[in-house]
Amino acid sequence: HVEAFAWTESGELMYVAAEGVETVVGRVALEGSSHLRVKAGVAIFQSLSLAKNGAMALVGHTARHPGEVFYVAPEGEPKRLTDSNPWLKEKEFGEQTVVQWKAQDGLTLEGILIKPVHYQKGRRYPLILTVHGGPESHIPNGWLTRYAYPGQVGAARGFAIFYPNYRGSTGRGVAFSKLGHADAAGKEFSDLIDAVDHLVELGIVDRDRVGITGGSYGGYASAWGATYYSDRFAASVMFVGISDNVSKVGTTDIPEEMYLVHHRKRLWDDWEYFLERSPIRHVKKGHTPTLILHGKEDPRVHPSQSMELYRHLKTLGQAPVRLVFYPGEGHGNRRAASRFDYNVRMLRWMETFLQSPQGRKAKIPDFRIDYDRQ
Repeated sequence: HVEAFAWTESGELMYVAAEGVETVVGRVALEGSSHLRVKAGVAIFQSLSLAKNGAMALVGHTARHPGEVFYVAPEGEPKRLTDSNPWLKEKEFGEQTVVQWKAQDGLTLEGILIKPVHYQKGRRYPLILTVHGGPESHIPNGWLTRYAYPGQVGAARGFAIFYPNYRGSTGRGVAFSKLGHADAAGKEFSDLIDAVDHLVELGIVDRDRVGITGGSYGGYASAWGATYYSDRFAASVMFVGISDNVSKVGTTDIPEEMYLVHHRKRLWDDWEYFLERSPIRHVKKGHTPTLILHGKEDPRVHPSQSMELYRHLKTLGQAPVRLVFYPGEGHGNRRAASRFDYNVRMLRWMETFLQSPQGRKAKIPDFRIDYDRQ
């Protein structure tokens, strides 16, 4: 999966590519020969620029450093030039590792686990399963703390955090990225359950204290977890997610995506399939406390997707549910205030229903937030 590329003065192509959960930097000549310049494991590189003498500047991140600038001499090794957040040296981090597991059909999958800060072997912890969007995307083994990812902030609050690269993710070739094709919420989401079961078998996770969150397609997974797989998740935080595959096609700014990218069939070719793979079809199973967050101006996944799920869950009344809209935000939050609010609400929801003695029976937290105490 190529992340970035640039042409050299001599007509060679330099590229940054994802290989599994790592990245490499390589060179390809016009006649087809190739050479690896930077091996996997140095950093997760995202962009590059070239000098006329063949030197490279790269931007990359690691498990303990957000974006930093790296320099690679024409025949040298990468050297990090910047230290943009020196205060991080004073912070304690949860251990971050790559975990592999087997799906029910034998497929080997991998993801990134962040253990709680001060992790104690033999003790079981609440888990926040964080599902990437796309689904043509993947989570690399780099810096995984941001407004929509609990990361090290969640680890500092006593959670295990897991980022699964389920079938259909990028980074493992075209064939792998097509494994979820025409099977929305099928094996791709059963992979998530298999991942949780594996972490339980390892003795890390408490099976009864598992939450799920994600945005866009990850929000779709979170809605699916709150309905179809409600018995497995004690909390769900859905962000700009899909709840109704039928109405989604009629309200999105990319209506051909479902046909051209994911299914190769129209709604009218198989109405029952698209409805059956919609979380709203399974709301009667839902007894998972669910927080629904959405940008009010989202053109990609219309806010009505969140309204539909909220209305059905609220009417059924089988579990706490809350809907929060962010004015002026689209398919993802851009403003600092919206991002901060999102992160606070997400973690507070997980703390309430995964860490309190009452579990999923806990009282819903107050809608109001005292930001000065966060």
